[in-house]
Amino acid sequence: MNVSRSFVSRTGHWWWGALLACAVASPVEAQVSTITASFKPDSAHPHLNKFTNTTPPSGYCESHPEQCQGDGLFSLQVPIQFNSRAPIQANHASERQGAMLKAPSQWRDLTVIHEATGDPQTVRIRIAGIGTRAITDDVKDLVGGAENYQIAHNRLWGSSWVYAPPPCGYTGSGFYSTNFYEFFWTTPTLGACAKQAKYNVPWLRFDYLDFTYELETPDPLKMSSGHYTGSLNYAVGPYGDFDFGDVLIPNDSMLTLNFNLDVQHTLKVDIPPGGEKVQLVPAGGWQSWLQAGRKPVRLFRDQTFNISASSRFKMFLQCSISDGRVCFMADRDLILTAPLKVSVSLPGGLTDTSARPVQRQELLTEGGAVIFQPGHYVDRKPGTLHFELEKPDNFFLPGAPKHYFGSVTVIWDSEI
Repeated sequence: MNVSRSFVSRTGHWWWGALLACAVASPVEAQVSTITASFKPDSAHPHLNKFTNTTPPSGYCESHPEQCQGDGLFSLQVPIQFNSRAPIQANHASERQGAMLKAPSQWRDLTVIHEATGDPQTVRIRIAGIGTRAITDDVKDLVGGAENYQIAHNRLWGSSWVYAPPPCGYTGSGFYSTNFYEFFWTTPTLGACAKQAKYNVPWLRFDYLDFTYELETPDPLKMSSGHYTGSLNYAVGPYGDFDFGDVLIPNDSMLTLNFNLDVQHTLKVDIPPGGEKVQLVPAGGWQSWLQAGRKPVRLFRDQTFNISASSRFKMFLQCSISDGRVCFMADRDLILTAPLKVSVSLPGGLTDTSARPVQRQELLTEGGAVIFQPGHYVDRKPGTLHFELEKPDNFFLPGAPKHYFGSVTVIWDSEI
C-alpha cells in the first residue's frame, strides 16, 4: 500500500450642489497613517504567539525608546497642526478657550478582513499618551520679562508644560526655547487636560500631533495565512475624538489609521525515507499463520512523521478504492475487499476543535475532513499514522489471492 503526503500552506469623495447657489462642498480632509504588524512562528520561542508591531517608529517612542520598551507602547507623529483662531485671554474661565488636549484613551474595536477569504478578525487600540510642540510669541515678552525662559514659560501657563494637568499623567518629557515648549503626557483615562493662560496669548500653534498607542491583536494561531486590512477613523477638532478645545483648530479634521496585519504560518510534514510504503502485518509477524495456520485477526502498521504547525489545518484521505467515505484494500481483480481504517495521533500542542488531545482520530475522505488546531507553535514534533485492515477474514480462505493492494494519500491542508 502506498502512502504519500501533501500540504498547502497556502475615503470617499462626495459632493453636493445647490441648484441656486451652484456650490460644491469639499471632501473631508484626512491625515492617513498606517500601522503594520506581522506574525511568523519562531522555533526559538514556540509559545510566543503574538504579532510583532512592524510600524516604523516616529514621535515620542522614537526619541524616548526607554519610555516605551516593555510597556507595549508604540507612537506615531502625524503632521496635523492646530492654530488658534482667536487670541487666548488671560485667566479664561472655560478650559475650551485655552490650551486643551483630549485624546480617545478608551479601547476601540475595529475589524480587519483577510483580503482573499474575507475572514474577519478584531483588533483593539487605545491612545495612551499625547504631546506636541506649543509655539507662540517670545514668552519673555508676553509675561513682561523674566530671569530666564523656563521661568517665563512657567509664569505664562501657571506651571511647566512638563507637569500634566489631570487627568493626564507626567512623563518627564519636555524641551523648551524662546517661543516653544515640547511636551508629552500620558492619557490613562478619558478627559480634557488643560492649561490656563495667566497672560494674554495673541496666537498659539500646536505644531504636530504626537501620540502613543496600545494595540491588542487577535490570536494569530486562529487566523489564516495572508494579509488582513482594516481602518479606523478618528474625528479631529472641537468635540471630536482628538479635541483641542474651541480656539485651536486643526488643519485636518480626520485621522485615519489603516491596519495591515501579515500572517505567515508554517505547516510542514516530514515522513522518514521509505515511509511512503506501508506493509500491514499481524501482531508478532506471520509466524502463527505460517506455522500453525492460525488466521490473523488484525493486520496493522504504525508510521511515524514529524510535524511543524502554527495554524489550523485539516486532514483527510484520497483513496484508489473507496466507498466515498473510507478506503479499501482489494485483490487485483477487485473481488475481495476489506475496509482500511486510517487514524492519526498528534503531538502535544495540537488538539481537535474541542481542545482535546488527538489520539487515534479516524481519518476519512474529504467530505469527512477533521480540523486540528495548535495551542502554540509546534516545531518538528512526532506524530503517528495508524493503518489497520478491518475484517480481513476472506483474505485467508483457501484459494484466495496472496497479494492485496490499496493506495491512500494522506493530506494535511491549511486551507480551511
